[in-house]
Amino acid sequence: MEKLQAFQVAARGDGFIKVNEVADGSALWLRSSLPDVGTSYHKRLCLDCLTNSATIYWQTVGAQFNSKTFRTVPSLQEWLGLHPHE
Repeated sequence: MEKLQAFQVAARGDGFIKVNEVADGSALWLRSSLPDVGTSYHKRLCLDCLTNSATIYWQTVGAQFNSKTFRTVPSLQEWLGLHPHE
């Protein structure tokens, strides 16, 4: 999980909290502390040390599920800044 420390710091800075860690330590799941506007759903974020990436999952008001994978911390931070609790 050390490889993903920077992703974790960025996510926590945006209000994400730890939910679960995979037993072998290859992935860490977080969720946003606040639900998205118009829904009761929280964004989920998977930090994966096997792919050295972060994937965010969210649900729209129309109940459509979406995901986006990030390979760099700045790209995750930029996306989070553009999509605050939507």
